[in-house]
Amino acid sequence: MASKELIHKLEQTIQNIPDFPQPGIQFKDITPIFLNPKLYEEVIEDLANFSRGKVDAVCGIESRGYLFGIAIAVALEVPFILIRKKGKLPPPFVSEKYDLEYGTSEIEMREGQLKPGQRILIHDDLLATGGTTEAAARLVEKQGGIVSEFSFLIGLKDLNGAERLKKFNAEVYTVLEY
Repeated sequence: MASKELIHKLEQTIQNIPDFPQPGIQFKDITPIFLNPKLYEEVIEDLANFSRGKVDAVCGIESRGYLFGIAIAVALEVPFILIRKKGKLPPPFVSEKYDLEYGTSEIEMREGQLKPGQRILIHDDLLATGGTTEAAARLVEKQGGIVSEFSFLIGLKDLNGAERLKKFNAEVYTVLEY
């Protein structure tokens, strides 16, 4: 659980951009965190502490899941595995389609980077509806991995993404919730 001090610092740092990328959306701009190396380190420490001793590898979802996911893996001294958008990885890979509000999308992971039975943390910057994260979890399961945890910098409570992830019987952690 993030300290009140860390939550306060993040709330003061993350910028709310109204009506971006479309009217009615309140975009949470996390980029100011990267201007403060000490704050970034505090975020990584918090996220790593959630998973310490409980995972064998970290999977990060392209692209903003890499911003914290790689550093979490380094802090935990475990491998980091990329989950990328369709067409970005050389073969062999496994893929998973998922529904978007209008249409479908697809993500991929290289075969053989995840070992069967490994306990996996799936990390992304934001949990909204959970569709992309659910697809990432199915990718992990396709290769015999065990989804043991999900972590996010921000969770949007009203979109019920955490509810969607319950089927994986994995812990879900968000540093901030809006």
